[in-house]
Amino acid sequence: MPEKIALLAIESSCDETSASVIINGEVKSNIVSTQIIHEKYGGVVPELASRAHQQHILPVVDAALKEAKVTKNELKAVGFTRGPGLLGSLLVGTSFAKGFALANKIPLIEVNHMQAHILAHFIDDPKPAFPFICLTVSGGHTQLVLVKDYLEMEVIGETQDDAVGEAFDKGAKMLGLNYPGGPMIDKHAAKGNPLAYEFPISEMKGLSFSFSGVKTALRYFLEKKVKEDTNFIDENMDDICASYQYTLVKTLLQKLKKATRKHKVKHVAIAGGVAANKGLRNALQETGQKEKWEVFIPQFEYCTDNAAMIAVSTYYKFLAKEFTEQSISPLPRYKL
Repeated sequence: MPEKIALLAIESSCDETSASVIINGEVKSNIVSTQIIHEKYGGVVPELASRAHQQHILPVVDAALKEAKVTKNELKAVGFTRGPGLLGSLLVGTSFAKGFALANKIPLIEVNHMQAHILAHFIDDPKPAFPFICLTVSGGHTQLVLVKDYLEMEVIGETQDDAVGEAFDKGAKMLGLNYPGGPMIDKHAAKGNPLAYEFPISEMKGLSFSFSGVKTALRYFLEKKVKEDTNFIDENMDDICASYQYTLVKTLLQKLKKATRKHKVKHVAIAGGVAANKGLRNALQETGQKEKWEVFIPQFEYCTDNAAMIAVSTYYKFLAKEFTEQSISPLPRYKL
């Protein structure tokens, strides 16, 4: 009978407190507590986020263990998000994991949050084959990653300014939409005409992205139109959102196509919070058919921040015996 490898994983990089248990590579629980307190501020407030993590982490871990029907004595190691993320939030998860590992005399495994987003593709079937290119799009990151193995990844392109998630959120704020802005734009875009208005695509060398230009273009466009008609935004919300989202998605897919041709890769994946965007998911499927790609898109629950993706990363690091020391501290800026 094979050894039972049961691992606990903690995610606390931003405004979700999450815990997951994985047994022999199979996710058995994934408990996520989302903080709603930030909605009235139009963005995540770091101090409030870290306090909420302190309140939620014990109940979330307890729920994850119970759902997986695992006791803490059965665990072989505990993994945690070391970064990137908000320092105060990361401190809560890191400190809990260190204390838990010390108390239970089990190893500690650090996980890079962006690597975990990519490894979310190995939670469920179908799974991509190596090598594949992953377009990783989250709140603060936009990257093209050449994935050679579970723990061997190379960033081949990334944004030089705003991430696409920031472009969505800042665009939504200009339009007077509630936070988080990305899902709100996606919702309106589904009812609008993507060709109603034209916004520029920034030309960057190689596989680099830029989203500051389109965000600025939207601002000037809205200022001009609102001067002409104060009701312009309300009356044309669906078309504005559809056109803005169309430009952002087109920018992403242009670079993705360039990357697959350069590296001669046909397996393509997306990961990160913006991967939950329906406009992006649909456009990727359409492009995949034209380019003859094998396209891999995670379930919605594994796109946003969650501990299941941390658990998968923890599992492969455990197999590779990549353990860390108790002296470890969070890395708010943790490069892949």
